Amino acid sequence: MLTSQRRASIACVAESYFSLVVLCYRSGPSIVPFIERLRHVLSRCNFTWELVLVGNYVEGSDDETPEVVRELAERWPNMSAVVRPKEGMMGWDMRMGLNAARGEYIGVIDGDGQFPVEAVIACLLKAEMEGLDLTKTYRVRRDDGIYRRMISYVYNGLFKLFFGLQIHDVNSKPKIIRREKYELLNLESDDWFADAEIMIRAREAGLSIGEIPVHFALNETRGSFVKPRAIFEFMSNLIRYRFGSRKNPVESEPGQNRPGTEADKIQRSTQLPGV
Repeated sequence: MLTSQRRASIACVAESYFSLVVLCYRSGPSIVPFIERLRHVLSRCNFTWELVLVGNYVEGSDDETPEVVRELAERWPNMSAVVRPKEGMMGWDMRMGLNAARGEYIGVIDGDGQFPVEAVIACLLKAEMEGLDLTKTYRVRRDDGIYRRMISYVYNGLFKLFFGLQIHDVNSKPKIIRREKYELLNLESDDWFADAEIMIRAREAGLSIGEIPVHFALNETRGSFVKPRAIFEFMSNLIRYRFGSRKNPVESEPGQNRPGTEADKIQRSTQLPGV
């Protein structure tokens, strides 16, 4: 039998205003402090929320993450775990998490702690106050070394050249989007191109987009997953997406503005207090 307190907790999750997907791949126990910081920040907000912890794994690996995220989801009622054998890489994990999210607003963030948890609230507030469909961050200070900064500079330059979308930082998170707008995007990327696909399809759907600046910290627990192979994947996907054909075009709502209209202009803030 469920206690009245437990029933209230379940109802709270079912009616969550905001769902945040946390990508936890190969984080193991190091994910716990980051989740605790997210809970600390979100628990001070006056809306209902849930965390969706994605702990998908490569079969046969020694990854502890599935057990860690399952334990966290059992410990706290406003959390759920998505744990499946991997059928893709980061993009597949992201889609599995976003598809499981139930909030009016849904967001995604990496679980390695490099993005500040306060940026989640800042992005959500910006979306609410300015009536935006999608908000994200861009990294104005990076502690992850010259190698990653150079890769990002080249990649973002090519992205702007190919697609004409004047945003600062394609791959930066968190990204927060209205649920009904996310459902228009028909995302299909299973790999590292997922962030770029979100931005391209958001532009194609005529969504209004805003950005805020953040400080991107050094990951002190593990090395980067962005290896030379992933860089080649980034570049080849840019070219294929720009000059190839796509099977699943975005949907548009009746009367929705198309690219090039006012709804397509990027709105930016110039300061993020406390970051």
